[in-house]
Amino acid sequence: MAQPNYGFAKRQRELAKKQKKEEKKRRKEAEQAPQGGEAGQAPAADQTPGETPQQ
Repeated sequence: MAQPNYGFAKRQRELAKKQKKEEKKRRKEAEQAPQGGEAGQAPAADQTPGETPQQ
């Protein structure tokens, strides 16, 4: 009969806990972002820092 791999089970629990914690952190950041305005947002991907948006 095969023996349980406790190390693997522990690692899976740790990964699940870490993922849940990161998801919770992202949710909190998303809730705070609209209240903080646009000052904290990073520039658009197609812009270089210091470049003004083209309209």
